[in-house]
Amino acid sequence: MKPASPVITVTLNPALDKTVTIEQFEYGGLNRIKEMRTDAGGKGINVAKVLKQFDVAVKALGLTAGYQGQVIRDQLEKMGINSAMIEAAGETRVNLKMVDESTKQTTELNEPGFTVDDVLLDQFRGMFKSKAAEASIIVLGGSLPPGTPPDYYRSLIESAREQGIRTILDADGEALALGIEAVPFAIKPNIHELEALLGETFDSMEQIVGAARTLIDRGIEYVLVSMGAEGSLLVSKSEAVRASPFPITPVSTVGAGDSMVAAMVYSFLEGKSVEETARWTSAAGTITASKPGTQVCTIHEVKQSLQLVTLTHY
Repeated sequence: MKPASPVITVTLNPALDKTVTIEQFEYGGLNRIKEMRTDAGGKGINVAKVLKQFDVAVKALGLTAGYQGQVIRDQLEKMGINSAMIEAAGETRVNLKMVDESTKQTTELNEPGFTVDDVLLDQFRGMFKSKAAEASIIVLGGSLPPGTPPDYYRSLIESAREQGIRTILDADGEALALGIEAVPFAIKPNIHELEALLGETFDSMEQIVGAARTLIDRGIEYVLVSMGAEGSLLVSKSEAVRASPFPITPVSTVGAGDSMVAAMVYSFLEGKSVEETARWTSAAGTITASKPGTQVCTIHEVKQSLQLVTLTHY
């Protein structure tokens, strides 16, 4: 039997996510760390971790640099995630995530990352094109490292489209705006990224649905908008479904959006309906938000929670 085509994730600016837990943060004062953990991170890597939990064949592509890049590669190998990383000069960034137990809020301090040049980007583009031929779906996510032209995601999406491969883009700012010009199969902006993309502020769910539909009109098949505690909205050509999450005690929101992307990938592979996909993405993101660091949901946890998600059609 021919093995299943893997999902490919792209993380051009990975990080070691260092998560520290503090009982009550005192601005300008001394704060003692209660707990600390370090995880391989970056949007594409986080998506790969969830897909591994979902028993989906996945391969993580990206760039790494220095000692911290080796730590990331070692962690991926330990998790059983196949990867192909091109080595850059410099050092992979460390992103600090501070969880305040008193407010249940996570504050993020992200480094910019190593600087890349055209030679390295051309090398990655060549690897991407060769690996894309074996992929079922490609997920491109996260910030671009310094030195990367803002239209780089667009060029990768165009390359995948030429080979008939579906892509999912999870980026923000100019990388998102230029990326959607290549018409990815799906995108996952959060509400703030959607507002910035379209230059609007939304006051109602109907306005958000309308905004997502303008992107659908450009040829994108699915728009998944994450809205934090307000849930998420999944829009296709024919449907718009809001998923309201079940109550949890949030521990770390890092990776919640990436878990939603992974659940969307899984739903596409399984041929699930828009309604089912809305349930899966909401449950996955919610469960991950209840876990420390960048630990992610398991497929068993998601399946147990699907019926706790409330759906509203628009």
